[in-house]
Amino acid sequence: MHLPDYKDGSIVNLMSSVMRAYGEKSIYAPLKTLDISMLRKSTNIVLLVIDGLGYEYLQQHGANSFLNEYLRERVTSVFPSTTATGITTFLTGLAPQQHAVTGWFMLVKELGVVARTLPFNPRFGGSAISTTGVDPKLVFGQEVLSARLKAESYYTIPQHLFESDFTTVTSTGAKKVSYNSPAECFQKITDIVKSSNKRKFIYAYLSEFDSLCHEFGTQSQEALQYFREVDHAIVAFHDALRRSNTTLLITSDHGLVDTETLDRMSLEEHPELAATLSLPLCGEPRVAYCYVHPAKVKKFRQYVDANLRDFCTMHSSHDLVRKHFFGLHEPNPKLYDRIGDYILIMKENYVLKDFVLCETRHFLKANHGGVSSKEMYVPLIIIFC
Repeated sequence: MHLPDYKDGSIVNLMSSVMRAYGEKSIYAPLKTLDISMLRKSTNIVLLVIDGLGYEYLQQHGANSFLNEYLRERVTSVFPSTTATGITTFLTGLAPQQHAVTGWFMLVKELGVVARTLPFNPRFGGSAISTTGVDPKLVFGQEVLSARLKAESYYTIPQHLFESDFTTVTSTGAKKVSYNSPAECFQKITDIVKSSNKRKFIYAYLSEFDSLCHEFGTQSQEALQYFREVDHAIVAFHDALRRSNTTLLITSDHGLVDTETLDRMSLEEHPELAATLSLPLCGEPRVAYCYVHPAKVKKFRQYVDANLRDFCTMHSSHDLVRKHFFGLHEPNPKLYDRIGDYILIMKENYVLKDFVLCETRHFLKANHGGVSSKEMYVPLIIIFC
């Protein structure tokens, strides 16, 4: 297993460094290799998150890239190594232990529903839960950095995510800016940087690389072409920011592993296991949170041990909290409700999925959330302009 280094080597610690550069306190130590004094001297700090760009992908496909030229080190993601959890860390500065956003599928006990966290709708689909009058802040309750930093904050996001509930909640205090292509994203950031000499923090999120890997696989030409497009656009971006006293931090929320047909398991293939569960699987196909009927715990454990030990490891959810998989320090009380009774961490490239009524049966070609080196390690690229 490759676990998050919450002590001083994860994206949580990167955000602690950013917070301290703006005079904010953090319960987490700063990143040990990042000079905070350089950040403090910067008029602009741009945090660019390229969703899905793992460290090992950059090493394999980007040896001659501009991004690799400025690669500072590899850092770890969080657990689980997935978008909902990692992006919430970037936007709050907290580990999952505190922000309690635990994966794509999450039991929201206070609403009595298993939700898809980022669209903020029920797992079976339909409109956003907020259309019923529920304030998403009651679910995503942690204060975000853009509301705290002593600087002008900007939140640069793809147009199709611009009005989402997650974006609205996590951009509090920031000026939201939308874009439709990487080139447009970088142009808008350039315009923001040059708009004034005031101190600014600019968060920017590129989502498409992750989507292409999910659809076509990490080794696909589609993913590689997009990576090269972004790399080329960043060259021009760097040139446009020269002598602007800007620090450009480029990283990711996670990497991915390819999952072939033989790696894909459905809960329908294990009806005896399904019969022990009181809720659908939550979390991720690579890290499944299992809510086990109290009278069937023994049967659940016996079945996993006898039939799934080659494909996953089984853990008490409370044990993983105690072992600091989700972070350090005092847990958010909601965390325990959102990670089930047992957690199945998939080995190698395996995934485990179930499907609720009306849900489209579909397996992705690449997945994330697990504890492989490909998923857990992300690059930290630092460019001073």
